[in-house]
Amino acid sequence: MTTPRVRFMHLQPAEDGPAVEAAIRRVIDRGWYVLGPEVEAFEQAFARACGAGHCVGVGTGTDAIAIILRALGIGAGDEVVTTPLSAAYTALACMMVGARPVFADLDPRRLTIDPAAIEAAITPKTAAILPVHLYGQPADMPAIMAVAARHKVAVVEDCCQAHLAECLGQPVGSFGVAAAYSFYPTKNLGALGDGGAITTNDTALAAKMKRIRNGGQTDRYHHGEMGVNSRLDEMQAAILAARLPFLRSWTEARRAHAAKYRRLLDGAAIEVPPECDGGHVYHLFPVLSPRRDELQAWLRDQGIETLIHYPVPIPRQPALQSELPAMCPEADRVCAQVCSLPLYPGIPEADLHAVADAIRRFLA
Repeated sequence: MTTPRVRFMHLQPAEDGPAVEAAIRRVIDRGWYVLGPEVEAFEQAFARACGAGHCVGVGTGTDAIAIILRALGIGAGDEVVTTPLSAAYTALACMMVGARPVFADLDPRRLTIDPAAIEAAITPKTAAILPVHLYGQPADMPAIMAVAARHKVAVVEDCCQAHLAECLGQPVGSFGVAAAYSFYPTKNLGALGDGGAITTNDTALAAKMKRIRNGGQTDRYHHGEMGVNSRLDEMQAAILAARLPFLRSWTEARRAHAAKYRRLLDGAAIEVPPECDGGHVYHLFPVLSPRRDELQAWLRDQGIETLIHYPVPIPRQPALQSELPAMCPEADRVCAQVCSLPLYPGIPEADLHAVADAIRRFLA
């Protein structure tokens, strides 16, 4: 397979390399690998970074959502209103606790869930609203919180693509009762494997979620409630703690690269979703084109790697058919047209020019 001239991303440690290697060595030398001092230290540091009172390290971002819902008592017979455009794990987490995901279509500008569509989707069975801050773009949280208040339902934020993002100057994850984060290697703050976390300002809820992640144990071998086995391990916690001090500078680099793309693509016959909030953290840089498949093939021929996030709306996934999902036409449109361009903190400026130039030549 030919190596692309412009890579979509690079996952190898760079300036964080020495800190990551030291963290790995520290864990090995200590010989403590599950729920130890590294997890505790990272939970404290990540909570501070997010402006939250508490952090609970878990196995994955999917588990983070499911554990929050379980801790809130949401399960069989309940409905959770969420977006049709995300990784399917958002909805699968609802199904893991026995709840039914209900899909509300997109705000066509933000590409996040539309507050008006949420209101229309709420029924007496609705127990929670689960917005996703997709691509690093904050959802319209003030409007979503207003809907939730009118209907007296909980809000759980999926921040898996939005580390350090803000909505109108307020950190995402701080609007709802709790928030889920993923540390999958491709995320803005990525582990060298799987990992996830939950943030909340509710002390009692945090304590309950810590029990749930560890089999419901109140202390060793004493299980006071139903739980799961989903624990952020010491190695990944140490790696994440080593990388966390770099996250703000990496975020600013992503914003600068995104601004450059916007300037380079200004006036091109392609849809670039607007930055609706300065708190956008650009986990991804999507563009839309009705000729998406041709465009992606052209860019591949030019040696430029791209990906599609996401090719199938969640309601159209076969795994969701038993939930009788309503279709969402705006999500259908986006999934047929979206293409993610290369963007990561260390991307060379020449690569940004090469991508934009190739897009303009295709459109011409």
